[in-house]
Amino acid sequence: MTHQVRDLTVEGLSRVEGEGAMHVVVTDGQVTDVRLRIYEPPRFFEAFLRGRAFTEPPDITARICGICPVAYQMSSCQAIEQACGAVIDPPLRALRRLLYCGEWIESHVLHIYFLHAPDFLGVGSALELAKDHRELVEKALKLKKIGNDLMEVVGGRAIHPINVRLGGFYRVPTQRELLPFVERLRWARDASLETLELVSTFDFPDLEIDHELVALHHPDEYAITEGRIVSDGGLDIEVAEFLEHFAEEHVSHSTSLHGRMIERGRYLVGPLARYTLNYDQLPEVARDAAAAVGLGKVCRNPFRSIQVRAVETVAACDEALRIIEEYSVPERPFVPVEPRAGVGHGATEAPRGLLYHRYQIDDEGLIEAADIIPPTAQNQDAIEADLRKLVVANIELDDHDLQHLCEQSIRNYDPCISCSTHFLDFTVERR
Repeated sequence: MTHQVRDLTVEGLSRVEGEGAMHVVVTDGQVTDVRLRIYEPPRFFEAFLRGRAFTEPPDITARICGICPVAYQMSSCQAIEQACGAVIDPPLRALRRLLYCGEWIESHVLHIYFLHAPDFLGVGSALELAKDHRELVEKALKLKKIGNDLMEVVGGRAIHPINVRLGGFYRVPTQRELLPFVERLRWARDASLETLELVSTFDFPDLEIDHELVALHHPDEYAITEGRIVSDGGLDIEVAEFLEHFAEEHVSHSTSLHGRMIERGRYLVGPLARYTLNYDQLPEVARDAAAAVGLGKVCRNPFRSIQVRAVETVAACDEALRIIEEYSVPERPFVPVEPRAGVGHGATEAPRGLLYHRYQIDDEGLIEAADIIPPTAQNQDAIEADLRKLVVANIELDDHDLQHLCEQSIRNYDPCISCSTHFLDFTVERR
């Protein structure tokens, strides 16, 4: 089937870094225009942080996302603590990593089973999945609840945790509170291995990306809460150097900024980048599981991101289990953080990818400037490039199949929970 001009118009795109639309024009078999048009008015988090007390960003920025609030809390804490010269005690650092593991588990399981798996299993929604594959949904809910419960016991509650503060926590959990998670996490690790086996039976479309991959890297652990920023193109910098190498720019069709590497252009953050750049730091059980399903040390097919997320879920369960088994109650719940004039930078690995924060504070502890660069904004250019390449390669598909493939392609990047059923309202106009 050949059409000289095809207009593929997305009327509504919910909660992928705002509300928006997508427009693709194909002329004589070539994609001549791709626009991921975000039209939601900016929420101005950076602006209304100015003039606030330096202690407030962990609570305020958590409201940016209900699925990954810990990522915003940890990145903001890191940045302000760096500006103030605070050094976190190792036991508190381990607790932060445990809290983050809980977020990775709940977010990855949500995406794998309820947002992405329906595409591969031929159902239109999680409700249909529950009807046809009840046992999978029950397993997913049990697995996700373990992540949520970890966030609650360490963070105070599962959504927008209230126990996080500069320097650590308001209260640290007792061993008695954490020990019941040992058996639950052993089950979760096994369930995550089964999840990886399941998703590895899916039929993955062919698409190899050439974007530069960027992620945190730590020599001793799979980077989640800290590390240097590295890329497969040779970049290796401190987090404080981020703005020297990365920038955001306005595009005419979007109210959301697009990230780019200065003088290098498009790049990609997220599971594929983390996995490819940090494979050797994965725990042995996760490396072995990846090898068993045929994943090499490098993965550049975004449709296989569902496999990589499953590998990372195994790793998060294993890491949470290790931290709890080695846990002893810290001597103090937090390190005092005193205000001083300065600039601080923080970056952690949200489930969707690298999340960067920068704060400038005065000597009274008031915020003078704030920069927050989320992973989805950094990936928007890559998403458009993938769609362009995908449509060209599959131009002979009928409208229904091409729509489904485009929806899958966007879901590779883990859109937010409100996108769980119909990510795109897709129409086709032929001229």
